[in-house]
Amino acid sequence: MKLSIIIPVYNEEKTVAEVLRRIGEVELQNSLQKEIIIVSDGSTDHTNKILSRYKGIKFYKHSKNLGKGAALQTGFRNSTGDFLVIQDADLEYHPRDYARLLKPLIRNEADVVYGSRLMNYPLRLWGRRKTVLPLHLLANKFLTLFTNLFYHSNLTDMETGYKVFRKSVIDQLKIKSNKFDFEAEVTAKILKRKIPIVEVPIIVRPRTYKEGKKIGWKDGFSAIWTLIKYRFI
Repeated sequence: MKLSIIIPVYNEEKTVAEVLRRIGEVELQNSLQKEIIIVSDGSTDHTNKILSRYKGIKFYKHSKNLGKGAALQTGFRNSTGDFLVIQDADLEYHPRDYARLLKPLIRNEADVVYGSRLMNYPLRLWGRRKTVLPLHLLANKFLTLFTNLFYHSNLTDMETGYKVFRKSVIDQLKIKSNKFDFEAEVTAKILKRKIPIVEVPIIVRPRTYKEGKKIGWKDGFSAIWTLIKYRFI
């Protein structure tokens, strides 16, 4: 069996090599093979030059920046694995969580697994361990609550970047979102098909806008509209 690791990349020259190093160090259970698929979504820094040095990966380039959802769609179309995992190209998510994410799939206990950042992520407004970007944390909690109300689900982290699917699940979804609203669309369409989403806790290292974070408040409104739209369409 094979795991396709889909990595959307946009101007991540500072982190993409380290992400690939971490993926290379991970040993997958049940002799799973790795298929690494990287989609550079119109990168204008040295990202493409760095990635061109790597062998043994599938590397695709968009001529202009289309968005995370568009990059993922390119990755999905070119994947051949039994399971698909989304891996952001920054250092927020660590591949050591693959084992935990894949366990329910390998045991045939789930078809979709989300890595929840918010199960064990308290809101701290002061002190040395204060929450990075607390407004983002509150926004994520609100979007998850909105999802649960609209789709009668009980998720803790709809917007998580760590999502794992059986290939057969992705193949039956017609994803249209090109931007960060992908997270809302794929969740909405999975829940409407009554496919259970299993959540497992993960550890995340949130980065700041100074470190390269790209998602903003406009994406939050887009996610809300996407959730409403696919509830009734």
